[in-house]
Amino acid sequence: MSEGLGRTGGQLPTTIDTTKPHEARFYDYWLGGVDNYLADRQLGDEIAAHIPGLRSMVRANRAFLGRAVRYAITELGITQFLDIGTGLPTARNTHEVAQDVDPSARIVYVDKDPLVLAHARALMTSTPQGKTAFVHADLHDPESILTDPILTDTLDLDGPVAIMLCSVIIYFSDSDDPHGIIARLLDAVPSGSCLTITHPTGDFDPRAMAKAALACEYAGIPMVFRTRAETESLFAGTDIVAPGVVPAGDWHPELAEEPMFEVAPHAGPAWVWVGVGRKP
Repeated sequence: MSEGLGRTGGQLPTTIDTTKPHEARFYDYWLGGVDNYLADRQLGDEIAAHIPGLRSMVRANRAFLGRAVRYAITELGITQFLDIGTGLPTARNTHEVAQDVDPSARIVYVDKDPLVLAHARALMTSTPQGKTAFVHADLHDPESILTDPILTDTLDLDGPVAIMLCSVIIYFSDSDDPHGIIARLLDAVPSGSCLTITHPTGDFDPRAMAKAALACEYAGIPMVFRTRAETESLFAGTDIVAPGVVPAGDWHPELAEEPMFEVAPHAGPAWVWVGVGRKP
């Protein structure tokens, strides 16, 4: 990881509470990772009991991230990435995919979980030609991200940037003003930048998703499933590229790379809307 990694901003926690579940850790559990604790596994299992095929869905979401990164570089000419709500490192992280395509790619990861910070320091190393850095910050406060010297030392905000918001806006209620937060991020980057969003939805099975949301609410974690139209509205200020906002597996499947994160055809559709928007 590049120099200057891991500034701890504001009142963000710097210690790990293993007695309470955390979204980054139960997501890691669903992906088959080992960086999780009993509380994370218990909530992860409870949510999975309500949503059949959940583990296939999170893998489809992860596979889409890789395709979106490759698309940004090869089709849009973008080699800078701001990945917010990074989660715990796993196979084929954003910088690995990007720097395989263009070794000079630069990536800034942002997450509020101190466990992610600790693992990022150890695991997310850059190519010599590029640069990878980590900012310990919370998307609820976008200014703390955009003004962090680690970000401004790593990314050139006068050049196009790919903003990655993969399965993070689900944890924002409407009262948190996700539209305003996204607008602020887009304001900070120039024309030609892009916005990538993935968002789990209740469109395919509202009852199952409502039960999953209730389980998270009891655990103190907000979870808001949005419809396709609501997800599309998050792209305000961009032109959504073809094929639009679609289920994860339907977005440019020809760009698939890693079979470990691809979903077999018989697994059914992932209940996740995904899309990429280009800032005009």
